[in-house]
Amino acid sequence: MEIADWRKKIDSIDEQIVRLLCERAAAATAIGALKAEKEANIYEPDREQKVLAHVAACNTGEMPEAELTDIYERIMDVMRGLQRKPKA
Repeated sequence: MEIADWRKKIDSIDEQIVRLLCERAAAATAIGALKAEKEANIYEPDREQKVLAHVAACNTGEMPEAELTDIYERIMDVMRGLQRKPKA
């Protein structure tokens, strides 16, 4: 494949990632509403460690674990922010 072909493939993958991140955001927002009803903490370090362990177990090896962890820590940070926002 040529560079242009790889870039088209990356564009397609990015579209899938965005759709999945939006699904994850919707789920996180729903969880945030439930936490608000129960007056539960948004930040759950034990749950986040389980997510990181699960993600690491799914890694097929192309992505170094440290970088994958960095990405997911940022994703979880953004999702916590969404959970804190009141629904419009």
